Amino acid sequence: MINLERYGDAPALVGRLFFSSMFLAFSYGKLTAFGGTSGYMTSLGLVALGLAIFVLASAFIGHSQLGDSNQFMHFMKNMAIVGGSLAFVAFGAGAYSLDARTVASTRHRAA
Repeated sequence: MINLERYGDAPALVGRLFFSSMFLAFSYGKLTAFGGTSGYMTSLGLVALGLAIFVLASAFIGHSQLGDSNQFMHFMKNMAIVGGSLAFVAFGAGAYSLDARTVASTRHRAA
């Protein structure tokens, strides 16, 4: 059986890039005004979880008319984003991430 786990870091990087591109493209103004809070949430490890909760609430509030095929499509898009967020919460960011770099530099300074 092939051990796919050892190939997980590169797809995690690509997944994070695609995942974050949507938030960066459509939320630039909100992100620039949210720097302090975002930094605090990151230090607590809550960014992906916070996004999952926000997008889930947005789906139920903004796309609740599931009989409309356009609304249903947007609702399902939000559910996919929630799934991606929860995957990052569950499995972490991977070796090619700022988290991994921060942990490595902390270990290097401590040594």
